[in-house]
Amino acid sequence: MAIVGIEATTTGEEAVRELLLSRLDGAYRLATCILRDQTAAEDAVQDAALRAWSMRRGLRDPDRAEAWFARIVVNTCRAELARRARRPVVSGANLVAGADDSPELRDEVGRALARLTADEQVVVAMRFGRDLTVPQIALQTGLREGTVKSRLHNAQEHLRAAFEAERRAEEAGR
Repeated sequence: MAIVGIEATTTGEEAVRELLLSRLDGAYRLATCILRDQTAAEDAVQDAALRAWSMRRGLRDPDRAEAWFARIVVNTCRAELARRARRPVVSGANLVAGADDSPELRDEVGRALARLTADEQVVVAMRFGRDLTVPQIALQTGLREGTVKSRLHNAQEHLRAAFEAERRAEEAGR
């Protein structure tokens, strides 16, 4: 994936350009996990890269570049979700990855995930879809670790309730 419109003119800009290019694959995987749409993820990463490029002078600590860019990607994905006015962020396929998993199980997980808030879906996607730790999620989203933990806990409770509701509905339909 190439970034269109980013051309470096100085040595410092070349360093930022290389930094962005080195993180494109990870940013694309993150955006795909959040948006559940490869084309939308490509667009989001392109937009995030252009935004990061325009904000490059705001990057004071190159050691935090990955978190800085990931936060821009997450915020771009959030904006896309708001633009679409739809809530689903994570697909069941991202979280149920075993070879013997059935399409029914992936569908069930996807329906349960769709019941989460957008903020809960983002942290669930980052934690389980990208296998990031709570401190990594906090760093990349700009949230406090306690907020990340709280959202993950609430998401877990909401998922548990959604699975129970689905099971009850299945049993009632038999």
